[in-house]
Amino acid sequence: MDLGQFKSIKKNYMKKILYITGICLLIIIQSFAQTNITSTIQVFPYQKTTEATASLAAMNNWEASEWKAFFKLLDDTAQKTKATYALHAYVNQIANGDKRAAFAKQLIKQKRKASSTYAKIAIQDELNLLTEASITNERNNTLPSIKEHTVVEASTKNDVQKLLDLQDKMELAKNPIEQKRIIAAAAKVPGFGSFMFASKYLDNTAVYKEAALAVTRLALADMSIKGSIVREALEKALPLISGVDSTILVTKLKAHLRKLPYDYGFVSMFNGKDLTGWKGLVGNPVYRNKQTDSALKVMQAKADAKMVNDWVVKDGLLVFTGHGDNLCTEKKYGDFEMYVDWKITAQGDAGIYLRGTPQVQIWDTSRREVGAQVGSGGLYNNQKNQSKPLVVADNAIGSWNNFHIIMKGDKVTVYLNGVLVTDNVILENFWDRNLPIFIKEQIELQAHGTYVAYRNLYIRELPDGKAVDLSEEEKKEGFVNLFDGTNIDQWMGNTSGYIINDGALVVVPDNGSGGNLYTKEEYGDFIYRFEFQLTPGANNGIGIRTPPTGDAAYVGMEIQVLDNEAPIYSGLKPYQYHGSVYGIAAAKRGYLLPTGEWNKEEIAIKGSKIKVTLNGTVINEVDLKEVTKNGTADHIDHPGLTKTTGHIGFLGHGDVVRFKNMRIKKQ
Repeated sequence: MDLGQFKSIKKNYMKKILYITGICLLIIIQSFAQTNITSTIQVFPYQKTTEATASLAAMNNWEASEWKAFFKLLDDTAQKTKATYALHAYVNQIANGDKRAAFAKQLIKQKRKASSTYAKIAIQDELNLLTEASITNERNNTLPSIKEHTVVEASTKNDVQKLLDLQDKMELAKNPIEQKRIIAAAAKVPGFGSFMFASKYLDNTAVYKEAALAVTRLALADMSIKGSIVREALEKALPLISGVDSTILVTKLKAHLRKLPYDYGFVSMFNGKDLTGWKGLVGNPVYRNKQTDSALKVMQAKADAKMVNDWVVKDGLLVFTGHGDNLCTEKKYGDFEMYVDWKITAQGDAGIYLRGTPQVQIWDTSRREVGAQVGSGGLYNNQKNQSKPLVVADNAIGSWNNFHIIMKGDKVTVYLNGVLVTDNVILENFWDRNLPIFIKEQIELQAHGTYVAYRNLYIRELPDGKAVDLSEEEKKEGFVNLFDGTNIDQWMGNTSGYIINDGALVVVPDNGSGGNLYTKEEYGDFIYRFEFQLTPGANNGIGIRTPPTGDAAYVGMEIQVLDNEAPIYSGLKPYQYHGSVYGIAAAKRGYLLPTGEWNKEEIAIKGSKIKVTLNGTVINEVDLKEVTKNGTADHIDHPGLTKTTGHIGFLGHGDVVRFKNMRIKKQ
């Protein structure tokens, strides 16, 4: 090899080295830039205000290359959610600024380059905000129509957004085939909202089979879906179930209904037809509490007369006309969990007062002049505690939004469209900041001069988690608590089959009903008071003066607890009715409240005399010695009749029954 050839080879080699080095440096730089971008957007969507501000400031200074790298994250399965929220926050920041037009052009270019449907949809959503493509004509003073909203594929969204989209699609559905597909899709979106959506179609003859299957599968998958409206829907669905696996589903649903609680579930706040359950606004809570009953009655009548002009029901929606005062619940609430869908027009401003106090904020995020760019869902009137939401999670103007509000004590948690925006924040008393929030007050829908519509309003009252204390009268009489709703420290036996739920002692057969629950202490003569709630066909009993082993009906005594009106008990003997001393003395029938309601009972025993009082009526009063002198009613030996002391017990028979407020006084 001559010198010339060597130099040529060396030169080419060096070029390759430099090229490879350049490529490596570029990869390193891009990797560093990508890492930096990824780090910047990690604060979204659940960010702190300071971190979000810093991230948005960094995004505001990004070069074209950095934005190019950012948009690639929308096609990245691992980063697309973070990128979407970051993009939304940035667009809301610049929506009314100088960068708006230029960034809109950039979004158009990036949409063309996007390789996934998800990225294209995400970019188009932000374009809608910047170009006002989704804003309806406010000048005509009309509410935004769902039909004017572009329905986005729900596959990439959280469950709340999926359901909102499905409801939009249902409004646009042209035939039963489309409706069936939408209901079937809703059955795959877990939660109470999906259940209630599907339940609305149980009366629709074209799609009721699909609706029945949907509500059944949703309920079986989630025991938190409960309450009277849930039970009503499931009982309606039961005879409508058909098709493959229908026998299995019917069996499962019947078993589920037996376990399903009647109380502490969601109830509807709006019937979709009129303003039943609502009233007009009379001042604030402090002002109202200073009025006499007669004066307040007069003022309330005037407010109610005005209310019907301010708030209307239109197409199944609860609508504020844009003029007037707040709409208030007739009922006062303490701790609660609430769902509500809402929709506003451009420049809209509204809110939800909790316990009569402003407010969970609703507004158009483009209104930067009033600070609305922070988003809806914050506790706007707070001064000491957090007032701004954690993240902007609002849907575009003209679209439906969903609040999930939880209030316990003085603390509020808010999810907007499935995103946490207020995290267990104290709500301050706006009317007197030196005082805590009111323990119980009405919920109000704020009137703030702009149109707003509501739908799907549901609320569940929550137990306060505090021990139930005795009344002063009972304390003076010498009663003590056997169960205060918080613990079973005074009980022994089958503690796994009896659990505490929502302040009640609940028999849970699935946890094992093979044993009874007994007081640790023994009692002779006593007055025992308690409340109980039966499920359909339920059977239980109260053991008295019983040992902790053996059949309490014979080794002690059993006071029957039974849904004796159920068809399966049509052949009962009189001594088996509710309140009877089992096998010994029959109780009067017909004084049980309807299944699902709470009954009050008192059992008083002194010597051989026993008296059972149900809901204020004495249904059994006998002298055990007298009624058994010629033998027992069931002709079976009851050695426990001679016992003078023993335990009190709950005698489970494999059915769900609830007990609460147990207290006792020794005689």
